[in-house]
Amino acid sequence: MNVDHEIYNIVDENDCIIGQATRKYIHQNNLLHRSAHILVFNSQKELFLQKRALCKDESPGLWDTSSAGHVDAGESYDECAHRELFEELGIKSALQPFIRISACQETHGEHIRVYTCITDDAILINSEEISEGVFFDLPEIQKEISMNPAQFTSSFKLIFSQVLINKNTLLNENNH
Repeated sequence: MNVDHEIYNIVDENDCIIGQATRKYIHQNNLLHRSAHILVFNSQKELFLQKRALCKDESPGLWDTSSAGHVDAGESYDECAHRELFEELGIKSALQPFIRISACQETHGEHIRVYTCITDDAILINSEEISEGVFFDLPEIQKEISMNPAQFTSSFKLIFSQVLINKNTLLNENNH
């Protein structure tokens, strides 16, 4: 999609909508906006990570959450999460709200809502968005982040720190 045609809500520090603009305008002017991130676990409690395609304008070639995207104007966080999960990974799954992260430098001015799901459905990555995707166990991700932090997006590192803090609750709740 042409970034000049993507319209997002501009929000304030409390995540209240204060206007709308194109993606390009919002990013050029460092305005606060919204995104949804999804963490896809399989039944072995491994987390699917995507490597962002090299053509992406933000964080190309870096490892990131399973699926993520900007919330379009007129769209809810929940709607965005389901849309992105299907657009990027070709799966539909029940999503559980996990955490909210307020806009900050690490999120590039995005208020983020993070969702989780557990599925063993086949993942069909969208090659326009993702160069590769792999399931990893959590200790392996933790080790890779400590050894090669520059290979991961800043927002994923922030989100993953919360996964580690909440992993027992997170993985047990999602098994229901």
